[in-house]
Formats: sequence, C-alpha cells, structure tokens
Amino acid sequence: MVEFEDNLVLRDRKNNNYNVGAITAVLTISGFFCMLNETVLNMALKSIMSQFGITAITAQWLSTGYMLIMGISIPISAFLIQSYKTRQLYIASMIIFILGTIISGLAPAFPILLAGRLIQAVGTGILIPNIVNTLIIINPEEKRGRALGIFNLVMFFAPAIGPVLSGLIIQNLSWRWLFFSILPFTIIALILGSMFVANVTDISKPKVDVVSIILSTVGFGCIIYGASNIGNSAVYLMVIPFIISGISLAGFVVRQLRLKEPLLDMNAFRYPMFSIGTVLIIIMHMVNFAIMLMLPMFMEGAMGLSAFTAGLIMLPGGIINGIIAPLAGSLYDKHGPKVLIFPGFLISTAVFIIFSRAISVKISIALIIILHCISLIAVGMINTPTQTNSLNQLTPKLYPHGTAITNTLQQIGGAFGTSLFVAIMSAGQKNYLNNIANGHGAANQANALAYGVRLSLTVAVGILIVAVVLSFFLKRNTESVRTEN
Repeated sequence: MVEFEDNLVLRDRKNNNYNVGAITAVLTISGFFCMLNETVLNMALKSIMSQFGITAITAQWLSTGYMLIMGISIPISAFLIQSYKTRQLYIASMIIFILGTIISGLAPAFPILLAGRLIQAVGTGILIPNIVNTLIIINPEEKRGRALGIFNLVMFFAPAIGPVLSGLIIQNLSWRWLFFSILPFTIIALILGSMFVANVTDISKPKVDVVSIILSTVGFGCIIYGASNIGNSAVYLMVIPFIISGISLAGFVVRQLRLKEPLLDMNAFRYPMFSIGTVLIIIMHMVNFAIMLMLPMFMEGAMGLSAFTAGLIMLPGGIINGIIAPLAGSLYDKHGPKVLIFPGFLISTAVFIIFSRAISVKISIALIIILHCISLIAVGMINTPTQTNSLNQLTPKLYPHGTAITNTLQQIGGAFGTSLFVAIMSAGQKNYLNNIANGHGAANQANALAYGVRLSLTVAVGILIVAVVLSFFLKRNTESVRTEN
C-alpha cells in the first residue's frame, strides 16, 4: 500500500487538541471505499462490454486508467500536502471522488464512464497519501506502526472483497449500482471528515514544476496506450506512443536531475538495492493486477460462471494476501529479504506455469481457487519486504522521494501490465478465431478466450523468470551499508 514519510514542519503533538480516534476512523473508512473502487469493476466488465459494444482492450481502460491516474497523482500529492490544509485537502479529494462516482453511475456512453473513473482516481490518488501522512503526524512514534498496520489491513481487505460485492450487485442489479451503492457512504464520510479531520500540518507553499508533471503524464500515458495496442494490425498505434513515451520519460529524468527541488529525486536510483527492488515491485504489480482482471473475464466469458460466483472464487486469495502481508513484514525484520522475496517469486513463477498449461474451459473451480490463493501468498511474501528493503538503503533525505517513486511505479506497473496482458489475450483470441471454420460459435468463442489467457500467462512466466534472477541478488541493507553508500 501507499506509505508516505513525513517531511513537513509539524505541530508540537503535546499542544494538539484533536481527536485521534475519530480522525483515524473517518480516514480509514474513506480510504476503504476509495480503494474498493480499484477492483470493484473487474466483475462488471462483461456487462459493460455488452451494453456499450466495446472490446476487452477498450474496457480494460476502466481499470488501467484508474491506476494510471493514481500513479500520476501520488507525486503531485506531496506538493498538495505542503500547500493546503489537511481538512481542505481531505474535503477536496472526497468531493472529487464523489463527483467521479456520480458521473460514472449516470454515464450514458463509455467515454463518459471512463471520464468518471479517471475523476475518481484523481480523488483517490490525492486522498490516500494525505491519509497516511495524517496518521503519521497524529500518532506518536511508538503507536504509528499499529495505526498504519490497521489502515493497511483495511486497504488490503477492500480490493479483496471488491469482486464479491461487484458480483453480488451485478447478479441482481445493473452495474451502475456499483457506483450508486457506495455514494451514501462516501457522502457520510465527507460530512464526518469535515467535522473531525483536523489541520495537522503547517503550510510551506513549495514550488511545483508543471513541465515535470506534463512530461510524466505524457510518458506514462503513452507507454500504457502503446501496450494496449500490441497485436493491433495498425503497428503505428503501438510504435508511435512508445517513441513519444521514451522521449517524454527521458526528458522527465534529465529534468529531475537538474532541478533543485525535483518532483521525484532520481538520485534514489544510485542505490542498487533500491533500483533492483523497484524493478521487482513493477513486475509483481504488472502480473498481479493483470491476473485480477483476466481471471474474472475468463470465468465469466469461457466458463459461463456468474459474476457473483467468480467473485467468491477470487475472495479466499484476497483474504489470505491480507493476512500474509503483515506477517511477511515481521519475518523480513528477523530474516532479511532472500528468505521471502526469492522464494516468493519462485512460487509465483511455478503457479503461472501451471496456470498457463491448465487454463481451459474444463479447468476445475477448485484448481483455480488453489492456484489463486498460492499466487497471492507469493504476492504477500514479495510486496512489503521488497518495498522495505528498497527504502532501507536510502538516506533519510531520500525517504519521501523513494516512497513516492515506488508507489508511483507500482500503480504504473499495474496499469502497464493490465494493458499488456489484455492486449496479448485479445490478440491470441483473435488469432485463434481466424484459424477455425466457425468463429462465431459459443464453444469456439470460449476456447478462443481460454487460448488468449494461456498466451498471456505464458508471457507472464517469462517476465517472472527475470524477477527470480534479479531477486537472487538482493541483500539486506544495514545502517552501515547505507552510510557507506
């Protein structure tokens, strides 16, 4: 989850008069409903594709776009936190999220639905770092771990139950109720937040580099758009965005290295464990978010399961991941990264190899549940230890930038992976149908989807093998190593 290091001039906690319990409760509830939206649409994509007459590649932008905008918003949020009062920023982010929710629920066409989702993502991308920063400030050092632990547990739980709630609603109501159902809760949270959330930071009004924001937005947006067009007969739709992305991101990096106050300090990449860890985080989120989207599409489209049944199948893995994640942090403190991260990627690779061979219209539900659970156990073993080990090598001055970099790139990695693997899946599906006589038959459509998913999972195996090799070179960072560097 998003972790934000406090680098602001803070009020003296001895002189505060705010209600820590009320603030924590309101912020946690708000964060829960915002993070719930990251996966809640996964079960509804089939219905949305049918209603608006769009392809899977187009529909996946509802998830990809959400993660992309969140990733872009995270580094900007550091500027906003130092420029506006805590309550003002909370209210603004919740109003933006609620506005996006209303637009999405009422959307008469897909472009308007996508616009609503992107507006939701802006609100979430600003809200989550503000929540974590506030929890750090209002809790004394000896209680911060517990406060953030509870918040992170809730944040892990929200995406886990998203598919189940989504499936339940889709089975009985229109997909629009995925938005309408959370609207009352977010409005109540906004009202409570305006009453209880206190202003806990001093305003420093730092400068923001607009050029950096434009370069990063164009760079990340084009690379994801290019990935979504892999397999498209119009090759230029893939090549041109990749070229624009490369130029924009190169310009962004060069500019950050020259600025006195960079949006993201690229000097963090001078530390090898941070660099390796960041690549591993990107790979893990690429694969994890893609499978979270493709599995429901496969179960509904190829196996003919209901959205609710597919959501229930995904639930055990999400719960297990929420349990494993905090335990992995404690194990890392005792044993270091290799005991968790290297075996985690080995397990993940093995699961995807099995998945890539077993996926078919005849695969058993029990096998899907088992493989999905093992996959998310591996994610739990990898995520927190990799982030912790990466940040541990940095100097305290680079903590905020290192945190912003990893959290930005994990969202961008998830968005890129989703675009990439859905594009591969769609290309494989199209190729399968082109090579058979009756491509319109229901059975052939199901087999084509299964073939596309198998192809995507095979590519994922190759990427995971790279992660296995990289994770072998991880070593535990110590204070002496960091000082020496």
